[in-house]
Amino acid sequence: MSNSSLKKTRVIAGCGMLTAVAIVLQYLEFPIPFIPSFIKLDFSDLPELLGAFAYGPLAGVAIALVKNVIHLAVSQSGYVGELSNFILGAVFALVAGLIYKKKKTMKMALLGGVIGAICMAAVSFPSNLFIVYPFYYNFMPKEIVLQAYQAIIPSMKSIEQSLLIFNVPFTFIKGLLCVIISMFIYKPLSPVLKGKQHQ
Repeated sequence: MSNSSLKKTRVIAGCGMLTAVAIVLQYLEFPIPFIPSFIKLDFSDLPELLGAFAYGPLAGVAIALVKNVIHLAVSQSGYVGELSNFILGAVFALVAGLIYKKKKTMKMALLGGVIGAICMAAVSFPSNLFIVYPFYYNFMPKEIVLQAYQAIIPSMKSIEQSLLIFNVPFTFIKGLLCVIISMFIYKPLSPVLKGKQHQ
């Protein structure tokens, strides 16, 4: 087998492994204090970030896509949640991967991850406002959703304000946690992901 074919096989196998991990992590979601209970934390974006670092930004996007396509089979959001999850995960992995690709150092990986998390958080505002929440209003009136935020901070006046105060920082912190974890595990995992090659 040529080096090119071997490399392609390793990329496909590695992306498959990371996608499987992402699917499992997507099921392991849990609520956190001081956030409405319908907002849950999971770490399924972590394998997408690792894939973007190991194989390039498009690999991270592909992992996000396949993860959510498979999750469609058990969707409880009419596929809207999966669409939003893909958009956010793709932005995160693409931005982080593009920055890391320019110079493959720990510093650039950290910088790329943080900027990726910022971009993901920024995109989460229009994604929730125009895609996710309008769908959920079919099952839970907008006033009830707002009341869930007001139960935590009574001064919340609108969904837009609630998204800015709760969802955007939550999404950024979620991304940042994935970045921090990746800083500890990427180097040890790199030989596994890339065969005998090291970064």
